[in-house]
Amino acid sequence: MSFQAYLDNIEAKTGLAPRQFIELAHERGFDETTKATPIVAWLKQDYGLGQGHAMALVHVITKGPQISTKHVGTDGTHRDESDTLWLDGVATRPGG
Repeated sequence: MSFQAYLDNIEAKTGLAPRQFIELAHERGFDETTKATPIVAWLKQDYGLGQGHAMALVHVITKGPQISTKHVGTDGTHRDESDTLWLDGVATRPGG
């Protein structure tokens, strides 16, 4: 599953786009300096997310939308179309 697909699945489950999670995280005092453990605990408790989905959100909360180009343009199951994730929701994604 691609990184973007993880984010899309989180939105489908919670009704919240990744950018909304970033805003909620910042309201809680989480930012790029926050370790993963407290963010994961919050996401699991408040939103029922599993470890993998929570870690995907940890990335965008602490590092933003840029991802490694490792899987971009490959034909593997974890491929992404771009090294920049769309954080504003499935319905607003260009070409989506």
